[in-house]
Amino acid sequence: MLALAPFVLGPYAVGTLSRILVFALLVLSVNLLTGLTGLPTLGQSAYFGVGAYTAAIVATRITDLGPLQLLIAAAVSALVAAGTGWLAVRARGVVFLMLTLAIGEIVYSAAVNWKSLTNGTDGMSGIPPVVPLPGMPALELDGLVYFYVLAVFLLLYAAVARLGSTSFALALRGIRDNEPRMRAIGYPTQRYALTVYCGAGALAGAAGALWVSVQRFVSPGDAGFEIAALALLAVVIGGSGSMRGACAGAALVWLTRDYLGNLEAVAGRGPLLLGLLFVIAVYTLPRGLAGVRIPHRLTRKRTA
Repeated sequence: MLALAPFVLGPYAVGTLSRILVFALLVLSVNLLTGLTGLPTLGQSAYFGVGAYTAAIVATRITDLGPLQLLIAAAVSALVAAGTGWLAVRARGVVFLMLTLAIGEIVYSAAVNWKSLTNGTDGMSGIPPVVPLPGMPALELDGLVYFYVLAVFLLLYAAVARLGSTSFALALRGIRDNEPRMRAIGYPTQRYALTVYCGAGALAGAAGALWVSVQRFVSPGDAGFEIAALALLAVVIGGSGSMRGACAGAALVWLTRDYLGNLEAVAGRGPLLLGLLFVIAVYTLPRGLAGVRIPHRLTRKRTA
């Protein structure tokens, strides 16, 4: 269905789908920390913004090749996450949440004030269209950009899914469920937490690079609190710990904000709709969208 979307939908809908896929990658990075490791975060927009600005600088000054932009953006974001995460992962619960919020605000302030690099509140525009592979033409049509975003999304989704089946992921679940016991049996829990923190930062940075490929513009708002809050909201609505739930929550949050919030009957009330959506989800879907079970007819084998 995703592959057929550009053939049946208009340019605006295809562009919206591209943005949803990018946002879903950011939500997956939040889910790695919040759902898998038990570290609720409001700071992933910082690494999303770092990746977006890095990709924009690479695209305008070095190369328009998409894979290089992705790799460099992910590497820089992982380095920034390592530099800030060593302090954050020493805390847990509300203290960790507030530390990640502070990290996000620091990056946002840097994007606003470092005008020689980021162009301040005016943002960076004039970013050339992305080239998916050497020798291929630049992607200017919305449908072609969508296929590029979809391909990267599927690769990164598969990588995160593979991570979820490893012993490393089992250790992270153990930290989430009972960290004192994990420490007692010899696991270096802070080292594990810092590793997944850097990995989540790299994933958020890659999402930021894709965001630049879609928008061809980046501003400090892309590293702001609103994006971080929406990503955490998507994890809660989709179901903490579920990859499919995180993606479904990302789509629902984005459509509620950008589509339903712009309808004439509720124009300008997008935040109100999101608030109502959150309250309804918390009270009616304690396990999120991932906990919804579609009823089906059960068949029984007859025995002679």
